[in-house]
Amino acid sequence: MIKYYTRACNFYYGEKAKKLIKKKVALPLCGNKNIAFDNLEIISRKKNKISYKLINILDVGKLEKKKKEKVKKDIKKIILKRKNFLKNVNFSKPSIMGILNLTPDSFSDGGKYNNKKKSIKHINNLINSGADIIDVGGESTRPGAKDIDPKIEWNRIKYIIKNFKNKFKNTCLSIDTRKSELMQRSTRYGVNLINDVSGFSYDKMSFHKLKNLDIPKVLHHMKGDPSTMQNNPKYNNVLLDVYDFFEKSLNTKFKSKKVVLDPGIGFGKTLKHNLTLISKISLFHSLGLPIMIGTSRKRFINQISGKFDSKERVGGTLASVIFLLSQGVQIFRVHDVNEIKQGILIYNEMVKTYEK
Repeated sequence: MIKYYTRACNFYYGEKAKKLIKKKVALPLCGNKNIAFDNLEIISRKKNKISYKLINILDVGKLEKKKKEKVKKDIKKIILKRKNFLKNVNFSKPSIMGILNLTPDSFSDGGKYNNKKKSIKHINNLINSGADIIDVGGESTRPGAKDIDPKIEWNRIKYIIKNFKNKFKNTCLSIDTRKSELMQRSTRYGVNLINDVSGFSYDKMSFHKLKNLDIPKVLHHMKGDPSTMQNNPKYNNVLLDVYDFFEKSLNTKFKSKKVVLDPGIGFGKTLKHNLTLISKISLFHSLGLPIMIGTSRKRFINQISGKFDSKERVGGTLASVIFLLSQGVQIFRVHDVNEIKQGILIYNEMVKTYEK
């Protein structure tokens, strides 16, 4: 049996995009007329045999019947405007998720914000710098990290979770946890999003405990677990394997469509895997859901930059964010919010008047 995948490509921006959409020779990406595309990469997979075909959107009707039916269904999802299901987050423009690690051992900022005063000050700084979402975590999921007891994890984050909405009621609050006990507890205090890096596979009780709550979730891909995920990870085809994971999870686990997709850069991936996912990220638009990416300070930046690496890796992070933004990604999970916000503002202003 052959399976088909559809990736939007050959993008246009700003006034150029709007003109081409009006002429009906390009289509809007995710309902956003500031980004248009006129080509499709159609990927065919039969077992381990994969082929690629690039076509113009005007030639879809020339495809053989089964392929044409699938591509037309995918196009409907690709051009669909994403519903805004997160508090004060608009998927028609880029949003920033600021990271608050309340851990002693996170890979870049472990222990920096582990008291009440420092953590509240950091949240203020993140929001004032442009963060739309604050992601609070109490367990490190860096490569090689070990599991911790749920009670320890809750004790690290409970002050922020309990008090967040009293202090920052208009900001979207996300909890970064793999444990159903913490997910359930956090919902009592107004958490708006659950971000589980295991893709809700670590704790088998997650969906049962949340079944009566229509709360948005991040569907994140990770191969293995933090302690083993970087031990020679292998895929038949990383792009299509992650896509299949998303598709299967959405069809079997997620009754609600309030889902954000995250392919999990650095979570059970080599440098080549990461670069493949980033360069072909627009494939995931055919699932019809918003996409979130976390490239901030990740190891792949060091692997590419070598002697030009830096502690915060802001340059590499910003470069990846701008590329992903040009591919229509909606949410960016980052440490250095102000620098990324600045880069996004400059990029948006530059493309706004593109070929006006």
